[in-house]
Amino acid sequence: MDQGAVDTASGRANAPSGQESSLRSAPPASATASVQPPRKPRRRGQLAVDLTLLAVVGALLVAAVFAAWGVIERQFYSPAAFVERYVELLADGRAADALAVPGVAVSSAELEAAGLPPTASDALLRSAALAPISDIRVVSQEQDADITRVTIDYRARGYDGRTTFAVERDGAIGLAPTWRFATSPLAVMNLAVTGSMRFDMNGFEVDKRQVSPEGVDADPLAPVSLLVFSPGLYSVSVDTAISSTPGVAVLSDSPFRAIPVSVQAQPTEEFLTVVQEKVEEFLSACATQQVLQPTACPFGFFVQDRIDSLPTWSIVQQPEVAVEPDGADWSILPAEAVAHIEVKIRSLFDGRVRSVSEDIPFIVKGKISVRPDGTASIVVTGPDTT
Repeated sequence: MDQGAVDTASGRANAPSGQESSLRSAPPASATASVQPPRKPRRRGQLAVDLTLLAVVGALLVAAVFAAWGVIERQFYSPAAFVERYVELLADGRAADALAVPGVAVSSAELEAAGLPPTASDALLRSAALAPISDIRVVSQEQDADITRVTIDYRARGYDGRTTFAVERDGAIGLAPTWRFATSPLAVMNLAVTGSMRFDMNGFEVDKRQVSPEGVDADPLAPVSLLVFSPGLYSVSVDTAISSTPGVAVLSDSPFRAIPVSVQAQPTEEFLTVVQEKVEEFLSACATQQVLQPTACPFGFFVQDRIDSLPTWSIVQQPEVAVEPDGADWSILPAEAVAHIEVKIRSLFDGRVRSVSEDIPFIVKGKISVRPDGTASIVVTGPDTT
């Protein structure tokens, strides 16, 4: 039968054999209608969303970095942090490290320009002379042109203190700013100690002759100038065998200022006892001289007649010794005493002999010189002796 004949069974004309497979593979109309449209527009929209999210995340990360840097800068690289580290060094007793902080150390020219003694000693700028500092807290940080003023509160051995420091920019290390004190936090203590050439500062012993520009020729009455840290509590006391004082506590809380301090030492009971004994021994030795005017002694007896026997002296009333500071030395205050003389006197007029038994009041005073080794030399004199 011809290839183009009609298939009576199916009611369709038979296609040529060469076209049969292609006709069979053609999809029905309903299948063609279900084919999905191109997805390119959706992929572009998703990319835009992703990019937007990445931008937001990036902005948040940048903001977080800047915020973190701000916190780090405030805690470690701000003027307040700079001051706080300096005070913490003092609290830890690290005097050398505190002195090395930029702007702390000063020259004699800077001291003189500020009206402070240019020869002030640095003997107290050491750990042994520091007192404890605690409860350090930054109170405020205020900008004043190029100067930042940082105020802190603290406790120095039980005393509450507040100090304001002037800080200025000192360059940078990478992104981190560096700072220095615009005004040194050191101060100058002008200390006058009467009654001793030696004193203690927070338990650290100081000799005036070691810190004075005059050295061994230092004037005992002249104040000595000493550099001290601010903040700092300095307790000045005298505790020697000769003199002592309960101490004076001085809070150095004002940078680059003069702090006048005066300490009056008092004689110890042991010292007074020794001086009393030495004075009594001296007067008793005077009483052994069988002359009317014992040599270098504060008492004597005057007559116009001739003595007929060697005089005999005794001390019937010893003086009650009191002393007062006289520079680095001491003075024995004038005190009353009584000597007694027994002597026979022959009259030049008629040759008669009479016995004299008489109390002789006199005044005792003296000078006590303290040697460099701490021992004392006591010289007892009368009221008219210079």
